[in-house]
Amino acid sequence: MATTLTSGGNSAFHNFHNDFAHVADPNERRRLALAEIDKAKFGWYHVRAVVVAGVGFFTDSYDIFAINLCSAMLGVVYWQDAKSNPGKITSSADTAIKVSTSGGTVIGQLLFGWLADRVGRKRMYGIELLIIIFATLAQALSSDSRALSIVGILIFWRVIMGIGIGGDYPLSSIITSEFATTKWRGAMMGSVFAMQGFGQFGAAIMALIVTAGFRESLETASSVGKCSGVCQLAVDKMWRVIIGFGAVPACIALYYRLTIPETPRYTFDVARDVVQADEDIRAYMAGKHEGHPDEIQHAAGLQNQSPELATPKASFSDFVAHYSQWKHGKVLLGTAGSWFFLDVAFYGLGLNNSIILGAIGWTGGNNVYEVFYRSAVGNLILICAGAIPGYWMTVATVDTIGRKTIQLGGFILLTILFIVIGFAYDPLLHSHNGLLGLYVLAQFFFNFGPNATTFIVPGECFPTRYRSTSHGFSAASGKVGAIIAQCVFGPLVHKGAKNSSDTPWLKHVMQIFALFMLCGCFTTLLIPETKRRTLEELAGESPLDTPRNESLNDHHPKLAEEGQAKGNEAVATAE
Repeated sequence: MATTLTSGGNSAFHNFHNDFAHVADPNERRRLALAEIDKAKFGWYHVRAVVVAGVGFFTDSYDIFAINLCSAMLGVVYWQDAKSNPGKITSSADTAIKVSTSGGTVIGQLLFGWLADRVGRKRMYGIELLIIIFATLAQALSSDSRALSIVGILIFWRVIMGIGIGGDYPLSSIITSEFATTKWRGAMMGSVFAMQGFGQFGAAIMALIVTAGFRESLETASSVGKCSGVCQLAVDKMWRVIIGFGAVPACIALYYRLTIPETPRYTFDVARDVVQADEDIRAYMAGKHEGHPDEIQHAAGLQNQSPELATPKASFSDFVAHYSQWKHGKVLLGTAGSWFFLDVAFYGLGLNNSIILGAIGWTGGNNVYEVFYRSAVGNLILICAGAIPGYWMTVATVDTIGRKTIQLGGFILLTILFIVIGFAYDPLLHSHNGLLGLYVLAQFFFNFGPNATTFIVPGECFPTRYRSTSHGFSAASGKVGAIIAQCVFGPLVHKGAKNSSDTPWLKHVMQIFALFMLCGCFTTLLIPETKRRTLEELAGESPLDTPRNESLNDHHPKLAEEGQAKGNEAVATAE
């Protein structure tokens, strides 16, 4: 069934609708329409998509990293009367508050991943931000009582916030992937993920700002154990401002997320609505919220075209049959396994933070102001030295070097670095910044390596009908690794310690992490290289594939011209 021609179109705003109006076969129309996205030149609508998705990841990272800075402040406010170590949060409470976010994230990644494949990306995108905003503000307004401890309240709200953060992983990845041009898809997805670095940076900057703002009050106490009166009141205000500010960037991005069009690939392959998908492509490239096809034409298209689409229909039996095949199952194993092994060591490396900060002279102080000031500045140094450069090196090279090469190279180099840190830990600890140098290198190759690529690849290599579910499962596997790092390896570093600050087993834990990095090398071999390949090609839909950078104008220039001419002729006749 051919589509009615429409008016409009010029050299600046091409009428793509008329290009495809004469194409009756829905599979051919799908192929040509998706080719327009794949071959499109990089433009402002791509930048807009990256920014809208990236702001969410900025918020996610800010909220996760901010609690690391705020936990010391919570100790000053709520543990001032503790019998041992007054003014310092207990290790069990600190771990519980931090792990609760990861636990919620696992739930969110699995739940939102499944829902985005079930009901659509558009319907779910923005809901996760609403959850994050609500839970963030609730944390900032929390306090203890005789019936409830501050730890229990924060754990509850951080689990809720974690669900929102978890939902952002599959949604932002696949929406960016499905709207991206094939040539720069990796850079676009990498840019979204790289906003995590700026989120960490933003949290440290915010901590620095509030510390400077309350300087006079903080200088009244010589240590955290003696911070009472105006000092304690200042610290109570500080942690609430730092946590609460995490809702601000989320509010900015919320409108744009709630008004995005459905991704054309979902509309084609899952909703099986060729007419709406065709219109949504035009709307996206024109910077509009969504396409609005003629209702009569839309209804006729749904009736006549849906049964003819060759893409398989999503169902549980099809899901099982798809991943029961080794060629597909090994990819899911590769993405989930790589993310799991990565996050165990990635979160475990943070166990070194206090030691590294001490080595470069950014811990302690003569008063509470100096303690919090040095903590904020020290974290800024570590973030800028390794994490942020690594993220953006990935963005710059992922579409030329390739995802698999970067991931495999990163795992190999991290294996070597953890072996050196683990087996030469004592000499490095007493060397002149030797441990600092290796720590910065490890942070760099985590982010110019598997930390970025484990996010990118699952958003590309699975079929549209299961892309979000598979990405959510892979991401959840990673967060399980993070929970293991925090709950198992965190306490393990203190094995045999004479006091709570000693870490006699830290070097052995680093040696164990080297083994995890080595395992990551093997799981990386299971994933395909996705560089410069269309999503349909990666999903194994080669019969329907358009060769790279090919479109209607490449294959049928005369037909395209005729379609546009007929549209203009029809309009002239009507007039």
